[in-house]
Amino acid sequence: MLRKYLKKISDNEKLKKFIRKYKVPSEFLSTNRKMVSKAVLVGLFIAFIPMPMQMLLVVSMMPFFKFNVPIALAMCWFSNPFTMPPMYYMEYITGSFILGSEALSVEMSIEWFSNNLDDIFVALYFGAFIYSSVVSLSAYWLVNHFWRGSVYRDKKLHRHDRKT
Repeated sequence: MLRKYLKKISDNEKLKKFIRKYKVPSEFLSTNRKMVSKAVLVGLFIAFIPMPMQMLLVVSMMPFFKFNVPIALAMCWFSNPFTMPPMYYMEYITGSFILGSEALSVEMSIEWFSNNLDDIFVALYFGAFIYSSVVSLSAYWLVNHFWRGSVYRDKKLHRHDRKT
């Protein structure tokens, strides 16, 4: 279903005019399985990294990797002001646990973070790397799996319609 929706959007005349007008390379807007799954991988990987301007990092990766940029940017929005505190807390607790260090009691204030950043930095980013890797690779696999399943079902349905 998502595959058909993306295909319909990519065939939109207004979008095609925008691409021609601003000379956007079409490969960064391609909606095939590889481009969409790589976009999900890149976007979610960056979404779990605690840093400002995550979308800028996605855009800066464009020359090195080919992926659907709008989808990758949308995946970055997974970490938003509402989801960031629980995500970063989960990453910090996981990183502390795996590294074997004792987790500090966290207060959700800018002052606490500025005073304790040196103490939580390694555990936070270690946990972030773990979650970034696991979630983004799992999402990459799921997108590929469901996309292939969708194509298989459509071909099977098409064969069945042709026979009747």
